[in-house]
Amino acid sequence: MATESLTAERILEATEEVLRRYGPAKATVVDVARLLGVSHGSVYRHFRTKAELREAVTARWLRRTEAALEQITETAPAPGPEKLRGWLLTLFDAKRHKAGDDPELFATFSALIAENSGVVDAHLTELTRQLTRIVQEGVRAGEFSAADPAAAAGAVFAATSRFHDPAHAGEWHKPTIGDEFTAVCDLILRGLRV
Repeated sequence: MATESLTAERILEATEEVLRRYGPAKATVVDVARLLGVSHGSVYRHFRTKAELREAVTARWLRRTEAALEQITETAPAPGPEKLRGWLLTLFDAKRHKAGDDPELFATFSALIAENSGVVDAHLTELTRQLTRIVQEGVRAGEFSAADPAAAAGAVFAATSRFHDPAHAGEWHKPTIGDEFTAVCDLILRGLRV
């Protein structure tokens, strides 16, 4: 590969592949460069350190979920309860699929997330911002009652953590998890109704 065609995005794609193959403890920048057919110095021109590269790949991974949820947040007006339930279900499904479809990569990213608290904080802030917007829309439409939509959104996020926090990933394969998710959503929606 010619160095001039090397982009940050290509490096991140290769880094994800290297992490999948070797795990976070053994993956190196040299492995990423080797996969791309470039020198490790070429990778360092885009990412100054291994830590910066790992942080960028973690942020990229989390942005995929944010983008899927933003589609729901930005869709044409839908009833607030429907939009909120759809957003929560999309988040749960995204996390559950990441954990179940590629458990090695999920474990790798769980380790990377632990290293990159700033990236995780930004992700959680973005998710809460999206939820706040949904609650605000529901309040404006007279479907929800919340004196402080941001506080209500934070409470909804906390109340549903079992369905999106990687610490609970071991529970996501239980046969009753869908019913449990529905029960929690129903309870939240009843609590938000006018």
